[in-house]
Amino acid sequence: MPDHAPADGSPARASGPTSAELLDFVRRTATDTALIASLPLDPEGRTWVRLEGPGGSEAWLIGWPPGTGTGWHDHAESVGAFATAAGSLREDSLAARLPSGGWRTLELDGDIDRERELGAGEGRAFGRYHVHDVRNESPTEHAVSVHAYYPPLPLLRRFSRNGSVLRLEHVERPEDWN
Repeated sequence: MPDHAPADGSPARASGPTSAELLDFVRRTATDTALIASLPLDPEGRTWVRLEGPGGSEAWLIGWPPGTGTGWHDHAESVGAFATAAGSLREDSLAARLPSGGWRTLELDGDIDRERELGAGEGRAFGRYHVHDVRNESPTEHAVSVHAYYPPLPLLRRFSRNGSVLRLEHVERPEDWN
C-alpha cells in the first residue's frame, strides 16, 4: 500500500502500525481472559505463544514465573508496546536516545533511569532503540503480558549495566530464538 498525503494536508503516514496503535492492541488483547488462561505456565522459565498482531506486527503472549526477567535489551529499529494481563511487571528503562550502532560501551549521563510498575490492565508504548529491563518481582505469583513490535523484530541487542556504564554484550537474531 503506497503512502499518500491525506486530503487535510497532514504528513503522509508510513505503512505499519504506530506504537500507539500497538499499545491499543496489547491492552485490548490483555483483557481476553480465555486467551490469557490458555497460556501454559512453567514454574521455572518464561513461556510464550505467538499471536496475530495488527498490520503485520509481531505479537506475543508471555508468561513470567516469579523472579524472572529479560535483562537489559532493546528491540533495535522496532517500535513496540506491552501490557500486563495478570500479575505485575516492573520496567526499568533509560530515558536517553542511544546510538543505533558503532559502540560497545557507553558512559550514561545524568538522571536517565526510569522505573514503572505495570499491574494488570496497564501498558506502555516505546520507540526505536528503547533500552529496558522487564521482570516479575513477585516471589510467588506468575505474571502474564502481551507484547507487539513493528516491524517484526529484526534483532535484539542485549546489554549489561554496571552503574553508569552500559555495555553491548551480544546481538540475537530471530533464527537464534528457535
